[in-house]
Amino acid sequence: VLSDDPYEACRGSAAAVVLTEWDDFRRLDFAKVRDLMARPSIVDARNLLDPAALRQLGFSYTGIGRP
Repeated sequence: VLSDDPYEACRGSAAAVVLTEWDDFRRLDFAKVRDLMARPSIVDARNLLDPAALRQLGFSYTGIGRP
């Protein structure tokens, strides 16, 4: 989904893929993101986000290039 609003882009989605290092995405309200998603799953291709914090919120987290 293309959207100017990152929260709307997450609504009903099965996964969110982070492809940029923009700080805007680092500062999202991830509890809100989780609640909007059909299945809270994040693929972080830039290793921008904190895996432990996201997992604690209930996300499935995959960081590209991370162990």
